[in-house]
Parts: sequence; C-alpha cells; structure tokens
Amino acid sequence: MTDGSVISVRAAVAENAPAMSAILSEILTLWGSDRARDPDHVRAFYIEHPDQISCLVAVNRAGDILGFQSLKLAVTGNAYDVTPGWGVIGTYAKTGKGRSGIGRALFAATSKQAQQHGVKKIDATISQTNKGAIGHSRGHRQT
Repeated sequence: MTDGSVISVRAAVAENAPAMSAILSEILTLWGSDRARDPDHVRAFYIEHPDQISCLVAVNRAGDILGFQSLKLAVTGNAYDVTPGWGVIGTYAKTGKGRSGIGRALFAATSKQAQQHGVKKIDATISQTNKGAIGHSRGHRQT
C-alpha cells in the first residue's frame, strides 16, 4: 500500500456518493471525458441503479474511500451491448494509488457477489488508452 493503510471493502451507501464522485471526477477529467460525475449521478447510476448487483467501496483505516467497483446485471437492451445475464463491471480508484491493492480487494469482493447472484461471466470493457486498468485486468482473466 502506498500510504501504509489497510484496505477493507464494504457496500457503498448513498452518503458515499460525494467521495465517489470526487474519485470519478478526477479520473474523467484526466480522460478528457464529459460523462456525468456529480454525486446525484453516482448515487443513481452506481449505488441505487435498478440493475445493480453490488457497489463496493475500498476504504483505508481512517475510513477514506480509495476506490469503488460497480457490478450490474446486463439486461436485454443494456447500454453496454453486453450479453443479457452477464455482469458489467466498472472500477475506479483514486489517481496516484495504482498498484496498491485497491482493485484486487474490490474484485475479490465483487467476484463473491457475482457468484452469489449466479453471474457466470463479467464484462470489463476497458479503453485502449487506460494502461493502468489494462494492466490490472490481466491479473483477473475469468470466463
């Protein structure tokens, strides 16, 4: 861990939306994206979405949110064009915290959620320009 903190993972709650929004905003700004990122969007799209299986946050010992991971069930006509019944995963971590175990901790917990909900395959589409995410995902190839 780069900051010496212990990571724990727990379910995201509506009150986490501002901190999650700050992480998402930082990342989307780096990407040059105009995607929605405000706390209301985070709450609706990640924490309380009707197709949501789980939304987990990684926190340090002080309770600061270091990252989050969303797992949705792909339904017919989903925005991702993913096969219905698959999971759709999105992972976001604070910039500058790469290679610190955040993604690994989140994915371990999300995998359990997927299994509990009968999800056999997870789509994690990653932009070719997102080198950090590509490197992370190579360690989690599952079919």
